[in-house]
Amino acid sequence: MAFNQERFERLIQKLEILAQEQPSIYRLHVGLLAVLGYAYIFLILAVTVALVAGILLLMVNAQLFNVAGLKLVFFLLAIAFMLLRSLWVSFPAPTGLVLRRQDAPELFALVDEIATQLNAPRFHHILLTEEFNASVSQRPRLGLFGWQQNYLKVGLPLMLALPPEQFRAVLGHELGHLSGNHSRFQGWIYRQRIAWYRIEYGLGHGGNESSWFIFHRFLQWYIPFFDAYSFVLARLNEYDADRCAVEIAGRENSAKTLMNVAVKARFIEDIFWSKIYRQVQTEIEPPKTSYTVMQIALAQGISLKEASTYLAEALTEKTSNADTHPCLTDRLKALEYHPDVDEELSVSVPMKISAAQAYLGDSLEKFRDNFSQAWREKIATPWRQKYAEVQQSLTTLQKLNEQAQKHPLSLEDAATRALLTFELEGEAAAVSLLREVIKLDTHHASANYLLGQILLRQKDASGIEYIENAIAQDPEIMLEGYQIIFAFLKQQEKHEQAKLYQERAEQHYDLLLKGKQERSSLRTTDEFQHHHLSNVELNKLRQQLSRYPNITTAYLVQKVVQYFPDKPLYVLAVMRKFSFWEDNREVENSKLVNSIVQEIELPGAVFCFVLNSNLNFEKKFKQIPGTTIYQHKTKK
Repeated sequence: MAFNQERFERLIQKLEILAQEQPSIYRLHVGLLAVLGYAYIFLILAVTVALVAGILLLMVNAQLFNVAGLKLVFFLLAIAFMLLRSLWVSFPAPTGLVLRRQDAPELFALVDEIATQLNAPRFHHILLTEEFNASVSQRPRLGLFGWQQNYLKVGLPLMLALPPEQFRAVLGHELGHLSGNHSRFQGWIYRQRIAWYRIEYGLGHGGNESSWFIFHRFLQWYIPFFDAYSFVLARLNEYDADRCAVEIAGRENSAKTLMNVAVKARFIEDIFWSKIYRQVQTEIEPPKTSYTVMQIALAQGISLKEASTYLAEALTEKTSNADTHPCLTDRLKALEYHPDVDEELSVSVPMKISAAQAYLGDSLEKFRDNFSQAWREKIATPWRQKYAEVQQSLTTLQKLNEQAQKHPLSLEDAATRALLTFELEGEAAAVSLLREVIKLDTHHASANYLLGQILLRQKDASGIEYIENAIAQDPEIMLEGYQIIFAFLKQQEKHEQAKLYQERAEQHYDLLLKGKQERSSLRTTDEFQHHHLSNVELNKLRQQLSRYPNITTAYLVQKVVQYFPDKPLYVLAVMRKFSFWEDNREVENSKLVNSIVQEIELPGAVFCFVLNSNLNFEKKFKQIPGTTIYQHKTKK
């Protein structure tokens, strides 16, 4: 039975109840399931070795050493060798700038101190990365047999964004995943979740394809099932790691860290890098000191308006089964911390000293320059390409401005002019042009949405109406639109109205999750209907499918969906010819499906799969007239 999203969700709900009502029973189930994976692999190895020993013993007792018997022994020995080789999976080392103790003694001393306090293992490597994140990972040097190398990855942007006391909380959380002071069982399961996915990848991509067939059927069932079964425990591990952060930095610092990280992650992405990339309008080469500029920007603090907006949006998010990490609100609740009304003040104030300055010391300048240069080299080619595009946009905008002086622009040209003005000249210059677009078409979604956001940023409540007009035309922006309005009303201290939009956002988020679940899998009990594509669209699709000589037949239908029925979900099912020498048909099927999905263009989402192993679907599709859209023509 395929482990689809619907089955995953049902199992999670069931296990959450079991973990709450009978935690010991739940942990026992997870533990036994974790052991099962190792038991299966070692059982195969033990059986193979036993067969070799048994055959050799029979041959010795019978004093019969014939060719057939020796061939069988060598064949079984080859299988045993493949098994051992498969278990010796090689895992690539995490990437990042390797720090030496002499380069950052304060950071190493801090990590040692926290590791000792939490009874966590020592770290063999500390890596500095470009990510706004921190994480721990373990690399087994002996594959499935363990002997872990411990890695701590710390993002330079994160260290630039947090004061020292909050960075301690981050390290407390990350090292808490490996802590011996809390549940060793939870920590072990946390590591097993990561290890099995790495083992699966190593067996399939690490040069062990010849032995993959021995394991893949079992792992294909086991890994998703173990992932689902241990999901609840993995989420509990996140809460446990937060409690470790409290041990290291205190409850208030730990809670403020969670909020600060949520806000500054958005600031880095939405504001800082946007300003950096905006320089492409005037500079043909990328800047040389991007991380120095980042350090200055983060030290100065975030504007209260931006901090309020980002924090409000983060607090509206809900915990879902798409990620083991709980949402910000649930994590604060677990810490028994209730954000103040003016909590955004604490995340917007300037920093006296950052964690990067405190723990990287004199080496900070060297690391900062290293990251700036690496980013510049990485972005140089696409930057120049974007510069050329911007120059073309400037030319287009100039022509549209000249035309507007002579005669009224069409709706399309007026919208293009307003958007280019916003991108190239900023918000203030775009407001009047966006109003002109809305005069031409009061229901223009993008113009209403953009104007609404600008007005709300200017503390003009009329922006709410424009955003609601946009949402009415394009439900895709409903969640984000409601979050923006909620943040604005909260900032204006209109808490009752803000709560109303928060509830709307939560309700729509629930619908989005249900819609995503509905579209994530197919069952033969689902209802399907005619695709309703035009002949022009069908001919284009047939032409694209004809480029795949191994596709013999293709069926196209629409899945009847309950949520967002105006957004069609097309189901494209193909029959393909198999080559005798194919090592792994499922891998080839996956490659074919990925290639098709990337190439074809349909007016909606596409669920594509290979039909050969799902013939029950073919019977159902054939009952709908006009669903067989392509058949390969054999040359005579």
